[in-house]
Amino acid sequence: MNPPPPNRRGPRPLPMHLSLALMRGWGAAMALTPEGRPSSAGWPSWNGAWPISRAGQREAQRITAALAAAGHPPERFRAAVLRRLARQDRALVAGIAAYRRHPYRRDMAEPPVLWREGGSRLLDYGGAGPPLLVVPSLVNRAYVLDLTPEHSMLRHLAASGSRVLLLDWGWPEAAERGFTLTDYIAGRLERALAAPALAPLGPPVLLGYCMGGLLTLALALRRPERLRGLALLATPWDFHAGEEGAAGRAAALAALLPGLEPALDLHGALPVDAIQTLFAGLDPWSIAGKFRAFAAMDQAGARARLFVALEDWLNDGVPLAAPVAREALAGWYGRNEPARLAWRVAGAAVDPAALTLPSFVAVPEADRIVPPASAMALAARLPGARVERVAAGHIGMAAGGRAERVLWRPLGEWLAGL
Repeated sequence: MNPPPPNRRGPRPLPMHLSLALMRGWGAAMALTPEGRPSSAGWPSWNGAWPISRAGQREAQRITAALAAAGHPPERFRAAVLRRLARQDRALVAGIAAYRRHPYRRDMAEPPVLWREGGSRLLDYGGAGPPLLVVPSLVNRAYVLDLTPEHSMLRHLAASGSRVLLLDWGWPEAAERGFTLTDYIAGRLERALAAPALAPLGPPVLLGYCMGGLLTLALALRRPERLRGLALLATPWDFHAGEEGAAGRAAALAALLPGLEPALDLHGALPVDAIQTLFAGLDPWSIAGKFRAFAAMDQAGARARLFVALEDWLNDGVPLAAPVAREALAGWYGRNEPARLAWRVAGAAVDPAALTLPSFVAVPEADRIVPPASAMALAARLPGARVERVAAGHIGMAAGGRAERVLWRPLGEWLAGL
Protein backbone atom coordinates (compact mmCIF):
# COMPACT_ATOMS: atom_id res chain seq x y z
CA MET A 1 0.00 0.00 0.00
CA ASN A 2 2.91 2.33 -0.68
CA PRO A 3 2.06 5.73 -2.19
CA PRO A 4 2.87 6.30 -5.86
CA PRO A 5 6.30 7.69 -6.76
CA PRO A 6 6.67 11.50 -6.68
CA ASN A 7 7.28 11.77 -10.44
CA ARG A 8 4.14 10.44 -12.08
CA ARG A 9 4.61 8.20 -15.11
CA GLY A 10 0.96 8.05 -16.05
CA PRO A 11 -1.26 7.56 -17.69
CA ARG A 12 0.55 4.27 -18.31
CA PRO A 13 1.75 3.39 -20.83
CA LEU A 14 1.98 7.02 -21.92
CA PRO A 15 3.39 6.42 -25.44
CA MET A 16 0.41 4.21 -26.25
CA HIS A 17 -2.13 6.82 -25.15
CA LEU A 18 -0.42 9.57 -27.13
CA SER A 19 -0.18 7.27 -30.16
CA LEU A 20 -3.90 6.49 -29.95
CA ALA A 21 -4.72 10.20 -29.95
CA LEU A 22 -2.44 10.75 -32.93
CA MET A 23 -3.93 7.80 -34.80
CA ARG A 24 -7.45 9.03 -34.13
CA GLY A 25 -6.71 12.48 -35.48
CA TRP A 26 -4.79 11.21 -38.47
CA GLY A 27 -7.48 8.68 -39.25
CA ALA A 28 -10.25 11.27 -39.11
CA ALA A 29 -8.27 13.65 -41.33
CA MET A 30 -7.52 10.94 -43.90
CA ALA A 31 -11.11 9.74 -43.86
CA LEU A 32 -12.31 13.02 -45.40
CA THR A 33 -11.41 14.38 -48.79
CA PRO A 34 -10.24 18.01 -49.02
CA GLU A 35 -13.79 18.79 -50.11
CA GLY A 36 -15.14 17.41 -46.82
CA ARG A 37 -16.62 14.17 -48.17
CA PRO A 38 -16.11 10.75 -46.50
CA SER A 39 -13.34 8.78 -48.12
CA SER A 40 -11.21 5.71 -47.39
CA ALA A 41 -8.44 6.76 -49.76
CA GLY A 42 -5.01 6.97 -48.23
CA TRP A 43 -5.91 4.88 -45.18
CA PRO A 44 -6.31 1.11 -44.80
CA SER A 45 -9.91 0.17 -44.11
CA TRP A 46 -10.28 -3.60 -44.14
CA ASN A 47 -13.70 -3.74 -42.46
CA GLY A 48 -15.44 -0.58 -43.56
CA ALA A 49 -15.47 0.71 -40.00
CA TRP A 50 -11.97 2.05 -39.48
CA PRO A 51 -10.87 4.77 -38.95
CA ILE A 52 -14.41 6.08 -39.21
CA SER A 53 -17.34 3.81 -38.45
CA ARG A 54 -20.20 3.17 -40.83
CA ALA A 55 -22.44 5.27 -38.59
CA GLY A 56 -19.80 8.01 -38.69
CA GLN A 57 -19.61 7.81 -42.48
CA ARG A 58 -23.38 8.20 -42.73
CA GLU A 59 -23.29 11.16 -40.34
CA ALA A 60 -20.50 12.78 -42.39
CA GLN A 61 -22.58 12.31 -45.54
CA ARG A 62 -25.62 13.85 -43.83
CA ILE A 63 -23.62 16.90 -42.71
CA THR A 64 -22.04 17.31 -46.14
CA ALA A 65 -25.47 17.17 -47.78
CA ALA A 66 -26.86 19.72 -45.31
CA LEU A 67 -23.97 22.07 -45.99
CA ALA A 68 -24.50 21.75 -49.72
CA ALA A 69 -28.25 22.35 -49.37
CA ALA A 70 -27.57 25.54 -47.42
CA GLY A 71 -25.05 26.75 -49.99
CA HIS A 72 -22.00 26.37 -47.74
CA PRO A 73 -18.68 25.23 -49.25
CA PRO A 74 -18.24 21.52 -48.37
CA GLU A 75 -14.59 21.99 -47.43
CA ARG A 76 -15.81 23.83 -44.34
CA PHE A 77 -16.78 20.46 -42.83
CA ARG A 78 -13.25 19.12 -43.07
CA ALA A 79 -11.82 22.36 -41.70
CA ALA A 80 -14.24 22.24 -38.76
CA VAL A 81 -13.29 18.61 -38.03
CA LEU A 82 -9.59 19.46 -38.04
CA ARG A 83 -10.13 22.48 -35.76
CA ARG A 84 -12.06 20.33 -33.31
CA LEU A 85 -9.38 17.64 -33.34
CA ALA A 86 -6.71 20.26 -32.65
CA ARG A 87 -8.70 21.60 -29.68
CA GLN A 88 -9.14 18.11 -28.29
CA ASP A 89 -5.45 17.30 -28.70
CA ARG A 90 -4.48 20.49 -26.87
CA ALA A 91 -6.91 19.63 -24.06
CA LEU A 92 -5.49 16.09 -23.81
CA VAL A 93 -1.91 17.33 -23.48
CA ALA A 94 -3.02 19.96 -20.97
CA GLY A 95 -4.86 17.31 -18.91
CA ILE A 96 -1.87 14.96 -18.84
CA ALA A 97 0.47 17.81 -17.87
CA ALA A 98 -1.91 18.93 -15.11
CA TYR A 99 -2.10 15.40 -13.75
CA ARG A 100 1.65 14.95 -13.71
CA ARG A 101 2.24 18.15 -11.75
CA HIS A 102 -0.76 17.93 -9.37
CA PRO A 103 0.35 18.33 -5.72
CA TYR A 104 -1.83 15.50 -4.35
CA ARG A 105 0.02 12.64 -2.66
CA ARG A 106 -1.63 9.78 -0.80
CA ASP A 107 -0.77 9.98 2.89
CA MET A 108 -2.86 7.64 5.06
CA ALA A 109 -1.94 5.70 8.16
CA GLU A 110 -1.08 2.04 7.58
CA PRO A 111 -3.41 -0.39 9.41
CA PRO A 112 -1.93 -3.02 11.75
CA VAL A 113 -0.74 -6.26 10.11
CA LEU A 114 -2.33 -9.42 11.59
CA TRP A 115 -0.66 -11.99 9.34
CA ARG A 116 1.76 -12.12 6.45
CA GLU A 117 3.08 -14.64 3.98
CA GLY A 118 5.46 -13.80 1.15
CA GLY A 119 4.43 -10.42 -0.20
CA SER A 120 0.86 -10.72 1.16
CA ARG A 121 -0.46 -9.15 4.37
CA LEU A 122 -3.71 -9.25 6.31
CA LEU A 123 -4.52 -5.69 7.39
CA ASP A 124 -6.85 -4.84 10.27
CA TYR A 125 -9.11 -1.83 9.71
CA GLY A 126 -10.83 -2.32 13.05
CA GLY A 127 -14.50 -1.91 13.75
CA ALA A 128 -16.87 -3.51 16.23
CA GLY A 129 -18.90 -6.39 14.89
CA PRO A 130 -18.66 -9.63 12.92
CA PRO A 131 -15.56 -9.99 10.73
CA LEU A 132 -15.49 -9.11 7.04
CA LEU A 133 -12.53 -10.39 5.01
CA VAL A 134 -12.05 -8.32 1.84
CA VAL A 135 -10.18 -9.77 -1.14
CA PRO A 136 -9.23 -7.50 -4.08
CA SER A 137 -7.97 -8.37 -7.54
CA LEU A 138 -4.48 -9.70 -8.17
CA VAL A 139 -3.66 -7.06 -10.81
CA ASN A 140 -4.25 -3.84 -8.86
CA ARG A 141 -3.15 -2.44 -5.53
CA ALA A 142 -5.57 -3.13 -2.70
CA TYR A 143 -5.78 0.50 -1.54
CA VAL A 144 -8.47 1.44 -4.05
CA LEU A 145 -10.82 0.29 -1.27
CA ASP A 146 -9.13 2.75 1.11
CA LEU A 147 -8.37 5.49 -1.38
CA THR A 148 -8.69 8.69 0.64
CA PRO A 149 -10.19 9.55 4.03
CA GLU A 150 -13.34 10.73 2.24
CA HIS A 151 -13.48 7.74 -0.16
CA SER A 152 -12.70 4.61 1.85
CA MET A 153 -15.15 1.74 1.59
CA LEU A 154 -13.18 -0.19 4.22
CA ARG A 155 -13.29 2.58 6.83
CA HIS A 156 -16.98 3.18 6.11
CA LEU A 157 -17.83 -0.49 6.68
CA ALA A 158 -15.68 -0.57 9.82
CA ALA A 159 -17.68 2.37 11.17
CA SER A 160 -20.96 0.67 10.18
CA GLY A 161 -20.75 -2.48 12.29
CA SER A 162 -18.14 -4.80 10.74
CA ARG A 163 -14.64 -5.80 11.82
CA VAL A 164 -12.92 -5.17 8.51
CA LEU A 165 -9.86 -7.13 7.37
CA LEU A 166 -8.14 -6.65 4.02
CA LEU A 167 -5.95 -9.17 2.24
CA ASP A 168 -3.32 -7.08 0.46
CA TRP A 169 -1.76 -9.46 -2.09
CA GLY A 170 1.33 -7.30 -2.38
CA TRP A 171 3.97 -7.39 -5.11
CA PRO A 172 4.59 -10.89 -6.50
CA GLU A 173 8.12 -11.99 -5.65
CA ALA A 174 9.96 -15.03 -7.07
CA ALA A 175 7.77 -17.61 -5.30
CA GLU A 176 4.47 -15.96 -6.25
CA ARG A 177 5.49 -15.70 -9.90
CA GLY A 178 5.13 -19.47 -10.10
CA PHE A 179 1.66 -19.47 -8.51
CA THR A 180 -1.40 -20.83 -10.29
CA LEU A 181 -4.95 -19.83 -9.38
CA THR A 182 -5.11 -22.96 -7.22
CA ASP A 183 -1.99 -21.80 -5.36
CA TYR A 184 -3.60 -18.46 -4.64
CA ILE A 185 -7.04 -19.83 -3.67
CA ALA A 186 -6.41 -23.20 -2.01
CA GLY A 187 -3.06 -21.98 -0.72
CA ARG A 188 -2.49 -18.38 0.25
CA LEU A 189 -6.12 -17.21 0.55
CA GLU A 190 -7.15 -20.31 2.50
CA ARG A 191 -4.19 -19.87 4.87
CA ALA A 192 -5.13 -16.21 5.39
CA LEU A 193 -8.63 -17.34 6.33
CA ALA A 194 -7.07 -19.74 8.86
CA ALA A 195 -4.73 -17.12 10.36
CA PRO A 196 -4.61 -17.50 14.18
CA ALA A 197 -5.52 -13.83 14.65
CA LEU A 198 -8.91 -14.45 12.98
CA ALA A 199 -9.94 -17.41 15.13
CA PRO A 200 -11.28 -15.36 18.11
CA LEU A 201 -13.39 -13.22 15.75
CA GLY A 202 -15.59 -16.05 14.47
CA PRO A 203 -16.50 -16.96 10.87
CA PRO A 204 -16.16 -13.99 8.53
CA VAL A 205 -18.08 -12.88 5.48
CA LEU A 206 -15.85 -13.04 2.41
CA LEU A 207 -16.03 -10.04 0.07
CA GLY A 208 -14.38 -10.23 -3.33
CA TYR A 209 -13.91 -7.34 -5.75
CA CYS A 210 -13.59 -8.00 -9.51
CA MET A 211 -11.11 -10.86 -10.00
CA GLY A 212 -11.06 -11.21 -6.22
CA GLY A 213 -14.71 -12.23 -6.45
CA LEU A 214 -13.81 -15.32 -8.45
CA LEU A 215 -11.11 -16.19 -5.91
CA THR A 216 -13.49 -15.80 -2.96
CA LEU A 217 -16.25 -17.75 -4.71
CA ALA A 218 -13.91 -20.69 -5.21
CA LEU A 219 -12.77 -20.53 -1.58
CA ALA A 220 -16.35 -20.27 -0.29
CA LEU A 221 -17.22 -23.47 -2.16
CA ARG A 222 -14.18 -25.17 -0.60
CA ARG A 223 -14.68 -23.98 2.99
CA PRO A 224 -18.35 -22.97 3.55
CA GLU A 225 -18.22 -24.15 7.19
CA ARG A 226 -15.70 -21.41 7.98
CA LEU A 227 -17.83 -18.55 6.59
CA ARG A 228 -21.01 -16.57 7.29
CA GLY A 229 -21.63 -15.29 3.78
CA LEU A 230 -20.18 -14.17 0.45
CA ALA A 231 -20.32 -10.73 -1.19
CA LEU A 232 -19.22 -10.31 -4.80
CA LEU A 233 -18.61 -6.87 -6.31
CA ALA A 234 -18.30 -6.47 -10.10
CA THR A 235 -17.32 -10.12 -10.45
CA PRO A 236 -17.20 -11.63 -13.96
CA TRP A 237 -18.58 -15.08 -14.73
CA ASP A 238 -19.69 -15.40 -18.35
CA PHE A 239 -16.74 -13.90 -20.22
CA HIS A 240 -18.56 -14.11 -23.55
CA ALA A 241 -21.71 -12.29 -22.36
CA GLY A 242 -22.47 -8.67 -23.06
CA GLU A 243 -23.23 -6.53 -26.06
CA GLU A 244 -22.89 -7.85 -29.60
CA GLY A 245 -19.37 -9.00 -30.35
CA ALA A 246 -18.39 -9.66 -26.71
CA ALA A 247 -17.43 -13.27 -27.41
CA GLY A 248 -15.28 -12.18 -30.35
CA ARG A 249 -13.47 -9.58 -28.27
CA ALA A 250 -12.82 -12.12 -25.52
CA ALA A 251 -11.44 -14.55 -28.10
CA ALA A 252 -9.25 -11.79 -29.55
CA LEU A 253 -7.88 -11.07 -26.08
CA ALA A 254 -7.04 -14.75 -25.60
CA ALA A 255 -5.38 -14.78 -29.04
CA LEU A 256 -2.83 -12.24 -27.76
CA LEU A 257 -1.38 -14.82 -25.38
CA PRO A 258 1.23 -16.27 -27.79
CA GLY A 259 2.58 -12.78 -28.39
CA LEU A 260 2.84 -12.20 -24.64
CA GLU A 261 4.76 -15.41 -23.99
CA PRO A 262 8.24 -13.84 -24.36
CA ALA A 263 7.42 -11.31 -21.62
CA LEU A 264 5.87 -14.04 -19.44
CA ASP A 265 8.96 -16.21 -19.83
CA LEU A 266 11.36 -13.33 -19.20
CA HIS A 267 9.66 -11.83 -16.13
CA GLY A 268 7.71 -14.79 -14.79
CA ALA A 269 4.75 -12.39 -14.83
CA LEU A 270 2.66 -10.19 -17.10
CA PRO A 271 4.20 -6.69 -16.68
CA VAL A 272 2.13 -3.77 -15.46
CA ASP A 273 2.27 -1.85 -18.75
CA ALA A 274 1.11 -4.93 -20.66
CA ILE A 275 -1.87 -5.26 -18.29
CA GLN A 276 -2.67 -1.56 -18.70
CA THR A 277 -2.55 -1.95 -22.48
CA LEU A 278 -5.01 -4.86 -22.35
CA PHE A 279 -7.41 -2.83 -20.18
CA ALA A 280 -7.09 0.18 -22.49
CA GLY A 281 -8.15 -2.03 -25.40
CA LEU A 282 -11.59 -2.42 -23.80
CA ASP A 283 -12.33 1.26 -24.44
CA PRO A 284 -9.32 2.87 -26.16
CA TRP A 285 -10.76 6.37 -26.55
CA SER A 286 -12.03 6.82 -22.98
CA ILE A 287 -8.60 7.58 -21.48
CA ALA A 288 -8.11 10.63 -23.68
CA GLY A 289 -11.66 11.75 -22.94
CA LYS A 290 -11.22 11.71 -19.19
CA PHE A 291 -7.93 13.62 -19.33
CA ARG A 292 -9.52 16.28 -21.55
CA ALA A 293 -12.26 16.60 -18.92
CA PHE A 294 -9.64 16.80 -16.16
CA ALA A 295 -7.96 19.73 -17.92
CA ALA A 296 -11.18 21.74 -17.49
CA MET A 297 -11.58 20.99 -13.77
CA ASP A 298 -10.71 23.29 -10.90
CA GLN A 299 -7.30 21.81 -10.09
CA ALA A 300 -7.64 22.79 -6.42
CA GLY A 301 -11.07 21.20 -6.08
CA ALA A 302 -12.25 17.92 -4.57
CA ARG A 303 -13.15 16.41 -7.98
CA ALA A 304 -9.64 16.96 -9.31
CA ARG A 305 -8.12 15.52 -6.14
CA LEU A 306 -10.25 12.36 -6.43
CA PHE A 307 -9.36 12.06 -10.13
CA VAL A 308 -5.64 12.19 -9.32
CA ALA A 309 -6.03 9.71 -6.45
CA LEU A 310 -7.76 7.21 -8.75
CA GLU A 311 -5.27 7.71 -11.58
CA ASP A 312 -2.36 7.25 -9.19
CA TRP A 313 -3.90 3.95 -8.11
CA LEU A 314 -4.50 2.86 -11.71
CA ASN A 315 -0.90 3.60 -12.63
CA ASP A 316 0.44 1.89 -9.51
CA GLY A 317 -0.31 -1.60 -10.81
CA VAL A 318 0.96 -5.05 -9.92
CA PRO A 319 2.36 -7.70 -12.30
CA LEU A 320 0.31 -10.87 -12.69
CA ALA A 321 2.01 -14.24 -12.15
CA ALA A 322 2.62 -15.91 -15.52
CA PRO A 323 0.64 -19.12 -14.76
CA VAL A 324 -2.35 -17.05 -13.64
CA ALA A 325 -2.11 -14.83 -16.73
CA ARG A 326 -2.24 -17.93 -18.92
CA GLU A 327 -5.20 -19.38 -17.01
CA ALA A 328 -7.12 -16.11 -17.12
CA LEU A 329 -6.50 -15.25 -20.79
CA ALA A 330 -6.80 -18.73 -22.26
CA GLY A 331 -9.17 -20.34 -19.77
CA TRP A 332 -11.46 -17.51 -18.71
CA TYR A 333 -11.54 -15.27 -21.79
CA GLY A 334 -10.72 -17.79 -24.49
CA ARG A 335 -12.60 -20.92 -23.41
CA ASN A 336 -15.07 -19.19 -21.05
CA GLU A 337 -14.43 -21.92 -18.49
CA PRO A 338 -16.32 -20.38 -15.52
CA ALA A 339 -19.64 -20.11 -17.40
CA ARG A 340 -19.14 -23.59 -18.89
CA LEU A 341 -18.48 -24.97 -15.36
CA ALA A 342 -15.10 -26.15 -16.64
CA TRP A 343 -12.97 -24.01 -14.33
CA ARG A 344 -11.39 -26.16 -11.62
CA VAL A 345 -9.54 -25.24 -8.46
CA ALA A 346 -7.54 -28.00 -6.77
CA GLY A 347 -9.34 -30.43 -9.07
CA ALA A 348 -12.89 -29.40 -8.11
CA ALA A 349 -15.28 -27.63 -10.47
CA VAL A 350 -16.33 -24.13 -9.40
CA ASP A 351 -20.13 -24.09 -9.57
CA PRO A 352 -21.97 -21.20 -7.86
CA ALA A 353 -25.15 -23.30 -7.73
CA ALA A 354 -23.51 -25.42 -5.02
CA LEU A 355 -23.03 -22.48 -2.64
CA THR A 356 -24.95 -22.86 0.64
CA LEU A 357 -24.13 -19.42 2.08
CA PRO A 358 -26.07 -16.14 1.92
CA SER A 359 -24.73 -14.08 -0.97
CA PHE A 360 -24.74 -10.48 -2.18
CA VAL A 361 -23.93 -9.57 -5.79
CA ALA A 362 -23.26 -5.97 -6.83
CA VAL A 363 -23.53 -5.33 -10.57
CA PRO A 364 -22.34 -1.89 -11.79
CA GLU A 365 -24.57 -0.81 -14.66
CA ALA A 366 -21.89 1.31 -16.36
CA ASP A 367 -19.08 -1.25 -16.05
CA ARG A 368 -16.82 -1.46 -19.11
CA ILE A 369 -14.41 -3.96 -17.56
CA VAL A 370 -16.99 -6.51 -16.37
CA PRO A 371 -20.10 -6.15 -18.54
CA PRO A 372 -23.29 -6.29 -16.45
CA ALA A 373 -24.43 -9.38 -18.38
CA SER A 374 -21.27 -11.21 -17.30
CA ALA A 375 -21.87 -10.46 -13.61
CA MET A 376 -25.62 -11.14 -13.86
CA ALA A 377 -24.86 -14.63 -15.18
CA LEU A 378 -23.14 -15.32 -11.87
CA ALA A 379 -26.00 -13.84 -9.84
CA ALA A 380 -28.49 -16.02 -11.72
CA ARG A 381 -26.60 -19.16 -10.74
CA LEU A 382 -26.20 -18.31 -7.04
CA PRO A 383 -29.11 -19.68 -4.96
CA GLY A 384 -31.09 -16.86 -3.36
CA ALA A 385 -28.52 -14.14 -4.03
CA ARG A 386 -29.39 -10.55 -3.27
CA VAL A 387 -28.62 -8.61 -6.42
CA GLU A 388 -27.81 -4.90 -6.20
CA ARG A 389 -27.81 -3.04 -9.53
CA VAL A 390 -25.40 -0.14 -8.95
CA ALA A 391 -25.63 3.12 -10.89
CA ALA A 392 -21.87 3.45 -11.33
CA GLY A 393 -18.87 2.05 -13.18
CA HIS A 394 -16.37 -0.62 -12.22
CA ILE A 395 -14.14 1.66 -10.14
CA GLY A 396 -16.65 4.38 -9.32
CA MET A 397 -18.77 1.76 -7.54
CA ALA A 398 -15.98 1.18 -5.02
CA ALA A 399 -14.32 4.58 -4.75
CA GLY A 400 -16.28 7.19 -6.72
CA GLY A 401 -18.11 10.24 -5.49
CA ARG A 402 -21.46 8.36 -5.28
CA ALA A 403 -20.03 5.09 -3.95
CA GLU A 404 -21.30 5.53 -0.39
CA ARG A 405 -24.89 6.01 -1.54
CA VAL A 406 -25.05 3.46 -4.35
CA LEU A 407 -23.00 0.60 -2.85
CA TRP A 408 -21.48 1.04 0.60
CA ARG A 409 -24.83 1.63 2.37
CA PRO A 410 -26.73 -1.25 0.67
CA LEU A 411 -23.80 -3.56 1.34
CA GLY A 412 -23.64 -2.48 4.98
CA GLU A 413 -27.38 -3.10 5.37
CA TRP A 414 -27.03 -6.61 3.95
CA LEU A 415 -24.12 -7.37 6.28
CA ALA A 416 -26.08 -6.09 9.28
CA GLY A 417 -29.03 -8.33 8.39
CA LEU A 418 -27.08 -11.59 8.26
